[in-house]
Amino acid sequence: MGYYDDHDFENRKQRKKGSKLGYFMAGLAGVIIGAILVLSILPSLGMFKNNGDESNVSQDATVQNGKSVNEHVNLDVTTSVTKAVDKTGDAVVGIENIQKSSFWDQDNGKSASASGSGVVYKKANGKAYIVTNNHVIEGANELEVTLKDGTKLTAKLRGSDPWTDLAVIEVDGSKVKKVAEFGNSDKLKPGEPVIAIGNPLGLQFSGSITQGIVSGLNRTIDVDINEDGEVDWNAEVIQTDAAINPGNSGGALVNMAGQVVGINSMKIAESAVEGIGLSIPIDSAIPIINDIEKYGEVKRAYMGVNLSSVEEISQYHQQNTLKLPAGVKFGVAITGVQPNSPASKAGLKEFDVIIAMDNKEIKDVVGLRKYLYNEKKIGDSVKITFYRDGKKKSATVRLSAETM
Repeated sequence: MGYYDDHDFENRKQRKKGSKLGYFMAGLAGVIIGAILVLSILPSLGMFKNNGDESNVSQDATVQNGKSVNEHVNLDVTTSVTKAVDKTGDAVVGIENIQKSSFWDQDNGKSASASGSGVVYKKANGKAYIVTNNHVIEGANELEVTLKDGTKLTAKLRGSDPWTDLAVIEVDGSKVKKVAEFGNSDKLKPGEPVIAIGNPLGLQFSGSITQGIVSGLNRTIDVDINEDGEVDWNAEVIQTDAAINPGNSGGALVNMAGQVVGINSMKIAESAVEGIGLSIPIDSAIPIINDIEKYGEVKRAYMGVNLSSVEEISQYHQQNTLKLPAGVKFGVAITGVQPNSPASKAGLKEFDVIIAMDNKEIKDVVGLRKYLYNEKKIGDSVKITFYRDGKKKSATVRLSAETM
């Protein structure tokens, strides 16, 4: 067993302490050298490259106490979405539907009963033309447009069409700086990215932008125009999961080229449903817009008859009033013929049942209207196949424009 005095203990303690300090310093030097090597190698490997479309990062740095301190970081990101918004965003406006209220209400007996959106699509002769939805302007005594910069303009209704839920209004064009460009909705593909621009819930959220994809094309939605509980029309729409909320109606559905490919119209608002917004394809909207701008209404082929779908008529009246053969369960019954109308001139009568037009089977009123409105023009002739008193007959109707 060895012995040592206090002096030997202190000497050994100092030697041990010195060896630890040496190890620490050597390790620290290794870490610093390794860090320098890593920082010199990573740039050559492209580890610090920007991955955005056109991202530019700049840093302003100062040196304090020998250390570099970042004072400011500026990130400039440009993507296809921001480019599309820059191109079209300012052409989307807010629309206030102002209706008369009681004498005792504020604002001189007028109040904004609804708000929506619109798209400036044309400037000509000192005026700017805006397309929106019929339900946005319906019942208005006055219309007011709010531009992106907050400028408010009194608008005039040019005309509307409840069948397609479209309307055109006009404002003084001197304050309007941006006009949207129409694209081609027929070339859209499922899964293609799109953005919706509008004013959900009113002007508080004006110019809101939501992004999604084209979820479906050529969707058919039943529409009850006169709210009598019966389907009057089938709207053909684009389905998207880009958020469309109340107030977005009449706004723009835009592709990544910044072109308007649809006019946002509605959403399916049920508790179990999420992400189903609907937009009117711009290719089908353009002829309607042009007619409204030119005539104040849509010029459609006209027969001059009142109609009812056979499937909605009781079996008793199918057999005893219409006298249909037992095997005929579809078609459109004429419940009235207007005097001097194209149908009257062609010899059609009340209780005739139309089953075909130009040899195309007609099953119900919606099918007849769609064929008449989409396939025929004013001045065209259409061959009507129908039953009268149980016998199949035919007649040719020369279509005209409806006279008011």
